[in-house]
Amino acid sequence: MPAASAWPCAPSCRRPPLSASLAAPLPRRGTGEALAGWMLTAPAAIAYGLMLLLPTLATIALAFTDYELGAPAFAWIGLENFGELLSDRGFAIALRNTILYVGIVAPLSVLGGLGLALLIESGTRGRSFFRAVFFLPVVSLPVAMAAAWQYLLHPTIGPLNAALRGIGIDGPAWLSSSDTVLISLAAIGIWENMGFNLVLFLAGLTAIPRELYAAAEVDGAAGGWERFRLVTWPLLGPTTLFVVTITMTRAVRVFDSVAVLTQGGPNKASQVLLYAMYEEGFTYFRLGYSAAITLVFLAIVLALVWLQTKVLEKRVHYA
Repeated sequence: MPAASAWPCAPSCRRPPLSASLAAPLPRRGTGEALAGWMLTAPAAIAYGLMLLLPTLATIALAFTDYELGAPAFAWIGLENFGELLSDRGFAIALRNTILYVGIVAPLSVLGGLGLALLIESGTRGRSFFRAVFFLPVVSLPVAMAAAWQYLLHPTIGPLNAALRGIGIDGPAWLSSSDTVLISLAAIGIWENMGFNLVLFLAGLTAIPRELYAAAEVDGAAGGWERFRLVTWPLLGPTTLFVVTITMTRAVRVFDSVAVLTQGGPNKASQVLLYAMYEEGFTYFRLGYSAAITLVFLAIVLALVWLQTKVLEKRVHYA
C-alpha cells in the first residue's frame, strides 16, 4: 500500500508558498469601522471643544481687548491690560496673598495627610471610620463648610474664642482683622486638603509590599523611623509627587472660602487671584482686564505643574 505522502493532492488543498502569503496585502479596514470610531469619539470631542477649548480661546482673545460686560463693541488694545497689571497695586496684593496662602497650605496639608495616613495604617481598628471622618471635608459643600467656619471663628459667639476666654485669653477677630484673616483662611484650606491627601497616601501605603519591611528588619532596620526612611519614603515617591502637584493646584485655585467669608477684605488682606479675577469681571464688568488676570493665573499653574513634573519627577524616580 503506498505511503500517505504519495497520494496526489487536489489543487484546492495545496498551501501557497510562505513568501506569497507574506507578500499578500493586508485587508483594509472598511469605512464603516472608521465612521463608528468617529461617532464614538464625537460626544467627548464636542464636549471638549464647547466646554474647554472655545472658552480658553475666547479668554485669550478677550485679554487683548477693552471689552466690558454689556458694551456694544470693543477695541483691540494689545498688551495694555498686562501693562496695567504691572502697575496695579490690587493685583500685586492678590498675587502676594496667593503665594503666601500656597506656601502655608501646600506643605502643611501634605505633611499632615502623610502623618495621619501613617497613624491610620499602623493601627488595627477603626481604619474605615477615620478615613471617612478625615475625608468628610472633601465631599462636603464648600459653601456650607465656609458658613460653619464663619460661626466657629466668630469673635463674640464663636466656640473658638469662647474656649480661649475660658482660659483667660481674648481671641482676635479671626476673619475681620488684617493680621489674622489670611492665617485663618490658610487653616481652613489645610483642613479641606488634608483629608484628600490622606486618602491618596493611604493608597500609596497599601501598595507597598509587606515583605520589604520584613527584609529591612532582617537587615537591621528595626526602628520605625529607619523603616520609614529606607522603605516607606522612597516607595511613596510617585504618590508624593502626585499629592504635591494636586495640593498646590488646589491651593492656587482658592476661591469659595474667600468669596463666602471675607470677600477679599479687610483692606484686601485676603484678596487672592481668583477672587480678583471674579471681582474685575463681575463687579466692575471689565472682562478684558479679568481675562488678562486669568492668563496670568493659568501661566502660574502651568509653571508649577512643569516645575514639579520636570524637576521633582527626576528626583522621585532616579534619586
